[in-house]
Amino acid sequence: MKLRFLGKNSTPGDSPTLYATDKGSYVVQGWKIFANDLLMQLDVPAGHTAVEVPIELFEHLTKDGLSSGTIKNFVAPIMIVTDHGTCILQGPKMRDPEALSQMRLPDYEDCIEVPRSAILNLLEKKSGPDHQRAA
Repeated sequence: MKLRFLGKNSTPGDSPTLYATDKGSYVVQGWKIFANDLLMQLDVPAGHTAVEVPIELFEHLTKDGLSSGTIKNFVAPIMIVTDHGTCILQGPKMRDPEALSQMRLPDYEDCIEVPRSAILNLLEKKSGPDHQRAA
């Protein structure tokens, strides 16, 4: 799987990053979840993981031709929105050796692969009740 770098939101020592793949999906690299209060809110199936990223990371989707990178629909793969401007995403843990070889993945970070359709769903405002779970 080949990755195309879309962008990152960095602070010293941290590097949540967004990539587009040649398979029509996205790879979201973010911080591993260590906080017990967050972990207790998740049901992470085998082969999946959860990462935390700044919500602003999705602004880089415009570099992949999407008209907006503003999250309007807080549904899966977003599982939790925190009170400090980040969100917890859950999905299949990235295991593709070719993709992983193209990334710098520190021990405190992990990454998931998210289908394009799931990302598009996040960008579309849905009517009805707000199902956002806050941390």
